[in-house]
Amino acid sequence: MNADQARSVLRTMWRIRAFEERVGRLKRSDEVHGLIHLSIGGEGVAAAVCGQLRDNDVVYSGHRAHGHVLAKGAPMPETMAELMGREGGLCRGMGGSMHLVDVAHGMLGATGVVGGTVPAALGSALAARMRGEDTVSVVFFGDGAVQAGTFAESVNLAALWRLPVVLVCENNGFAEFSPRSAHTPVERVSDLVAPWGIPAATVDGNDAVAVWEEFGRLLAGVRAGEGPALLEALTHRLRGHYEGDPDRYRVAVAAEEWQERDPVLRLERTGLERGWFDADEAKAVREAAHAEVEDAVAWARESPWPTPELASSLVYGS
Repeated sequence: MNADQARSVLRTMWRIRAFEERVGRLKRSDEVHGLIHLSIGGEGVAAAVCGQLRDNDVVYSGHRAHGHVLAKGAPMPETMAELMGREGGLCRGMGGSMHLVDVAHGMLGATGVVGGTVPAALGSALAARMRGEDTVSVVFFGDGAVQAGTFAESVNLAALWRLPVVLVCENNGFAEFSPRSAHTPVERVSDLVAPWGIPAATVDGNDAVAVWEEFGRLLAGVRAGEGPALLEALTHRLRGHYEGDPDRYRVAVAAEEWQERDPVLRLERTGLERGWFDADEAKAVREAAHAEVEDAVAWARESPWPTPELASSLVYGS
């Protein structure tokens, strides 16, 4: 990672952090509806992965998708409007937080179905192969999705057909409310793909520099036609599973420890130490992110509510 890349990743991470903190407040004031799953504490994975993708590479996500959507280039006002159920949203207010799609920027889908987009990512990778393109497909999922049957089926097909897909597991240690030790004896997700001979790595997901370097290495092989790869990023969500989650199932950790491990502040410290940017530049990035979020909220509030007729007009089959 060089200075330009570090500044770009930091900018993306602050945009995600500011966006999701604001979404949390909007949820509590009842301006954002439905279940909301925030990725606060895991911004480094989205920023470092999507920051290395091309515009025509495609991304799929799960129920915790806001960071991936923004990191892939989706406009913030339309993303905010979608969460607020307004017609100006990415899906005209009809999808909400867990069903974000922005085809124009290669964000082809998020879903509330655990692991549901892993097979879909293979479809995009196969399509790219058939078209003779060197684009890649990236799918984000949590460690709980690995226990779904479709994960093993997808890994098998990806390896068999040597598909250009990168599987990115954001392992935050919990499948909803259950620690990994409660649902599998396998500690590392990266070990699970060994029988298929897929290149895999486990990295500290709270270290954006490490994620950047390891994903870049795997991405180069996938883009060169060497077949699929898997990156397991060990991270930690600083909020509960969903907004409003009492969060009684996790052992309390000292605030000072998480201050050290917070991926956004960690990259700031690293950047300052390595001379990638100075304190004034870092402050400007933070302030710009918060200002952009407030502009997005104002824009979303001005967007009209969807009309009842819109629902029926978007039905493609009966």
